[in-house]
Amino acid sequence: MEFVTGMKETEKMPEIGLETVMAAMVHSIRDMGEIVFVILRKREGLYQAVYEKSERKPWMEGLREGQAVRVTGMVKEEARAPHGMEIRLSDVEILSSPKEPLPLAIDKWKLNTSLEANLNRRAIALRNVRERAKFKIQEGICRGFREFMTSQGFTEIHTPKLGAKSAEGGANLFKLQYFHRPAVLAQSPQFYKQMMVGVFDRVFETGPVFRAEKHNTKRHLNEYTSLDFEMGYIESFMDICQMETSMLQYVMGLLEREYKKELELLKITLPNVEKIPYVRFDEAKRLVSEKYHRAIRTPHDLEPEEEALIGEYFKSEYGADFVFVTHYPSKKRPFYAMDDPEDKEATLSFDLLFGGLEITTGGQRIHDYDALLEKIEEKGMDTDGMEDYLDCFKYGMPPHGGLGIGLERLTMKLIGEDNVREACLFPRDMTRLKP
Repeated sequence: MEFVTGMKETEKMPEIGLETVMAAMVHSIRDMGEIVFVILRKREGLYQAVYEKSERKPWMEGLREGQAVRVTGMVKEEARAPHGMEIRLSDVEILSSPKEPLPLAIDKWKLNTSLEANLNRRAIALRNVRERAKFKIQEGICRGFREFMTSQGFTEIHTPKLGAKSAEGGANLFKLQYFHRPAVLAQSPQFYKQMMVGVFDRVFETGPVFRAEKHNTKRHLNEYTSLDFEMGYIESFMDICQMETSMLQYVMGLLEREYKKELELLKITLPNVEKIPYVRFDEAKRLVSEKYHRAIRTPHDLEPEEEALIGEYFKSEYGADFVFVTHYPSKKRPFYAMDDPEDKEATLSFDLLFGGLEITTGGQRIHDYDALLEKIEEKGMDTDGMEDYLDCFKYGMPPHGGLGIGLERLTMKLIGEDNVREACLFPRDMTRLKP
């Protein structure tokens, strides 16, 4: 009987002075006459390989861009090459070859193409090292979020994305048939993560959410990834703000330590998260109205232009990249948001703005059963489909609160792009359902 005992040793980084065998993709070929440079692409970046035509090896004529190859060669020091080394090729095994030339010049420093062409050929465009680096940064954000939440005693959960009822209410729902019954795609994991606070005290999730919003803007997607957490036994919604601030500090530290190559490649300066100012919603509106001579047109919500001006104000006045805007009006918050006991028109909730763009919504939740029913009635809602959610409160729940972070928006601002589609591997918007 034969057995599988585990993986062989992971492929090592090539060492100068030793022969190496490397499997990679041919990123580009530069023929300099007698010498040919072959740039190889692997998960950790680019490697430079070189051969001389005078050596006349059989594999030389067949080498093409876009091939998967396994190369053999001596590793020599070369300060001008990536990683400070180059591979002097002695043998190349061609593992596969493209059927036609690449449709995009992925070897260029920056893709010389429109966003539409980029998205239409997404899997090819992402082979460009700068495009790929954006999503290594995104990986770092998710990794940091998970590591930090786990370190703080949070349990990772995975909630359904198909349901009978929306947590947020409203009409922005993707509706579908589920075995001849009506169903919706989840707008958030809100109900489930609140229910799980009664089980684990602290929970978090990273997963997709769906919004059937008919927006065709640079800041909206109809499917995006949400980083959610919910925590019990809080004293106020500021506990949530403090937890998010600490999480962002951890994430930025991780990026600085372990994603230096991508940060340098994209010329990213990480934002300052040592301390984040907070301001009440009504005060924020007043400040930007007075400073920028802008009339307040929507008293119960922030317009995108107002968000941008709030970001500009706090950057110029305090050097702050982030700002918490607190005490949003009850009219614009869902039924589970707890009202401020000192001002029933406001809620104990907040948005976090990064560079003038909302990336987080959160706050304290109503944990009392009777108060929750009263709020549902005030908003003219019914409890149909919410029975399981409400049962948790009927049998007792701790004071709690939480938030949701838009991963793509956070990534977009970090990498300095102005269109959220640049920060999504395969965007879904009003016009795009593929690739």
